[in-house]
Amino acid sequence: MLVNTHKLIFTLLIVFGWNTVQAQEVWTLKQCIDTAQVYNKTLQINRNNISISEQRKKEAQANLIPKVTANADYKYFMELPTQLMPMNALNPQAPEGQFRNLQFGVPHNINANVQLAMPLYNPQVYGAIENTKIANELTELQFQKSEEQVLYDITTLYYNAQILKHQIDFLDTNLINTQKLLKNMELLKEQLLAKGTDVSKVKLQAEQLTTQRENVNNKYISILNALKLNIGISLERNVTINAEIEQQPLLENNTANILDLKIIQTQNKLLNSELSTLNKSRFLPSLNLIASYGTTGFGYDKTPNDFLKFYPVSFAGLQLSYPLFNGTVTQRKINQKKLEISNNELQSKLISEKNTMEIENAVRQRNIAQSTITNTENQIILAKDIYEKTVLQQKQGTATLTDVLLADNALREAQQNYLAAVIDYLKADLEIKKLTGAIKN
Repeated sequence: MLVNTHKLIFTLLIVFGWNTVQAQEVWTLKQCIDTAQVYNKTLQINRNNISISEQRKKEAQANLIPKVTANADYKYFMELPTQLMPMNALNPQAPEGQFRNLQFGVPHNINANVQLAMPLYNPQVYGAIENTKIANELTELQFQKSEEQVLYDITTLYYNAQILKHQIDFLDTNLINTQKLLKNMELLKEQLLAKGTDVSKVKLQAEQLTTQRENVNNKYISILNALKLNIGISLERNVTINAEIEQQPLLENNTANILDLKIIQTQNKLLNSELSTLNKSRFLPSLNLIASYGTTGFGYDKTPNDFLKFYPVSFAGLQLSYPLFNGTVTQRKINQKKLEISNNELQSKLISEKNTMEIENAVRQRNIAQSTITNTENQIILAKDIYEKTVLQQKQGTATLTDVLLADNALREAQQNYLAAVIDYLKADLEIKKLTGAIKN
């Protein structure tokens, strides 16, 4: 009864799995990557960052456009301002050094004008424009870096799903073999040619394989959910992956395409531009065109001489500003930038040396894994042949159940070694592509 129950469960698993696969969409790695280019939220955020950087560049350029402001004010003097006038200004005979206090003006004062200001030359404005251009380049490189990371994550998840799918296939095959062995052992037991413990051993192995398959299948579903999240599609969408693993030829390394180095070099360019701006603002003047047109009103509210009169006021001119001394603030900023540039150059050398080392290690690991894959494939064929012959010998009574179980364990070990080699190969291959900037290909 227990055996029939196991058979029923196994049959239902196969049927359910088949129906599920039929209802799922099979996605290739390229399809996953192409979809992520559109729907991945990280990439959408970084595209917005590029737009923000572009707006900052336009904001810096807008500082060269003339600025027009309208101003107006009204003042009511409850006490008019007092001025001291020398008494000999009106009376030459008055002694020098004597003054008379006088109040000038009227209580009501109204001013309204429109002012224009336009920079003709400002080293800080031109420096800011150049800095934002370089910063925009840096933002685009950072987007490419995030794009590489997204592709790396998606490819890693896809490879993991492929490995788990192969592991499930191996387990399904092993479970079928175990079910066949269990059926044979039950027939031998009925003929009093096998012990009850032998049947129990095979049942235990079948249950262990079933449990292991369920665990691997749960991992596979979790990996698919993580893949869907990174692609940017709904978790409710039923998708599966193409289980075929392709071993692509290793392309020639091209370290010139490393984004990390490009980012460091662009950062260095930005730091040098900021240093140049500081030096210019320290020694070069700023020149602005200024103009104003308006009116000034004066009012008196005491009868019978009350009045409110307006008089036009306008001017145009140039404003020159030259920094003489600002408390060594600029010099301190210059010293900071020089140190930042020094750190940047050291970091560039460090990344280059580290990248060369990591590429060499990854290429070596990839070659070893590729050789191991070929060897383990042959080992699987050999182990499968040994298992089938041992099962046949066990039917003929020339091999024991222990021999069959040992052959089965050898087959499963060869399968696990094959999967481990494939994992090492895919990991090294993907690492090489990331290190050489070829992951998009």
